[in-house]
Amino acid sequence: MQITDPIADMLTRIRNANTAKHATVDIPASNMKKAIVQILLDEGYIKNYQIVADGGQGVIKVTLKYNQGEKVIQGLRRVSKPGLRVYAGTEEIPYVLKGLGTAIISTSKGVMTDKKARAEHVGGEVLAFVW
Repeated sequence: MQITDPIADMLTRIRNANTAKHATVDIPASNMKKAIVQILLDEGYIKNYQIVADGGQGVIKVTLKYNQGEKVIQGLRRVSKPGLRVYAGTEEIPYVLKGLGTAIISTSKGVMTDKKARAEHVGGEVLAFVW
């Protein structure tokens, strides 16, 4: 089955596994998804991840993070969708929860957080919000 929005599918898998308090979740791999998962790891939202080769595109096995039984990822939302792309210039990059959350931006210099995009003075497509 062809998925129309693979990034939204990935975020939904993480959100559902997090709500059900699963230890890990498997996601079909792609370079964009690997970059997003790396940002989630760098920002401390997940414990770890590994790429498992399965003869095809591979699978990303994400280990979710919990703090004394509470979810670390409180919210995960797709912003730019295939039907409505959302772009932001350098001056318009959104703040998530007044800076407490993270916006994931796809720029010409790669996928990065909102803080890094502001520091490098680049804009791009706003992929998701995490808090």
